[in-house]
Amino acid sequence: MGAYLFNPSLQPKPVRIVTIKEDWEKALMERNCDRLFELFDDYFDSIDDEEELRNELERVCEVAVQCDDPYDLLHEIAHVYAHLDEPEKALELYRRVVEAKKGDPEEYATALYYLADAYETFGMTEKAIETYEKLLKHEEETLKNEREIALTLANLAVNYDELGEIEKAIELMERARDIFERIRDEDNRLVSLIDLAHFHYELGNHDKAEALVREVLRNPRGDEIEINAKLVDAEIRAGRKDYDGAFRSLRDALMKAVGVSDDVFGLVFDTLIDFIEGLLSEGAYDVISKNMDSLAELFEDDTAHFFRAISELARWRAGDEGAKKRFDELYAKVKNEELLSILDEWKRPRLSLSL
Repeated sequence: MGAYLFNPSLQPKPVRIVTIKEDWEKALMERNCDRLFELFDDYFDSIDDEEELRNELERVCEVAVQCDDPYDLLHEIAHVYAHLDEPEKALELYRRVVEAKKGDPEEYATALYYLADAYETFGMTEKAIETYEKLLKHEEETLKNEREIALTLANLAVNYDELGEIEKAIELMERARDIFERIRDEDNRLVSLIDLAHFHYELGNHDKAEALVREVLRNPRGDEIEINAKLVDAEIRAGRKDYDGAFRSLRDALMKAVGVSDDVFGLVFDTLIDFIEGLLSEGAYDVISKNMDSLAELFEDDTAHFFRAISELARWRAGDEGAKKRFDELYAKVKNEELLSILDEWKRPRLSLSL
């Protein structure tokens, strides 16, 4: 019987595990902006000390401003500064990038756009307008790209609407629409029509708004365009007190959004919840109760129980004592914490003051 001898050279060598700290340091040293972006969330989640977090932010900022394409990384940095309630530090970073890109007209335009977008994100609408105006001048005088000019006009319009200057918003959006039509950019033309419909609704021009929405819905060309048109249609119908019609449009939008993306679905769902909450505040219980089944039918999970629970809540609010028991039974079937928190908020007794 042969002997088996131990040979160290044949044994597997231990694998050295690279820590996220080492990976991060390597990416910083190499100024590998793509890798820094990939590591960002995990690395900053691993930092417990606020002083260390601030120091690491400063280090990555110095690399970010030197990136060829820094904007994904800047977005992550800005998110952390927002959490620290220091938006100005994030905005200063975007301004530094604008300065760094001045030598290249195309890159300069891109940097201005992201700075304006950052101002929007932080609620600084007037600064966003100022920056978009600078971008528009650069595009008209230097780049002369009609599509980019139209997109900047549209962004300006949305921000003027945010300030309540709706006539100015309409003027700018109509200019954008005309350019999109001339260059045959049909998707953006339709989006501009949706925005115009919303602006006219805000001014009380419901017939004009409705005509614009109908034009979009004749050939929406894409799910997201159709969804946004349906949302504005719901807005118009609600403004006319056609609440059943508004629910139909919101249901259509919700059904379409299921197959698009989580972000789009979340937007439609939040819009629907805000609408229902407004009707609850108005005491429109009958409208709510009779429209929940059609929403519940769209779902096979506990979201169906959620909508049916809202229906019973409305009946309960309207004075149907038997509805409370039905509400409690449906409430018990809802497991999603976010949906439960909405029901918890709405089932609380409303306080009323009388003089």
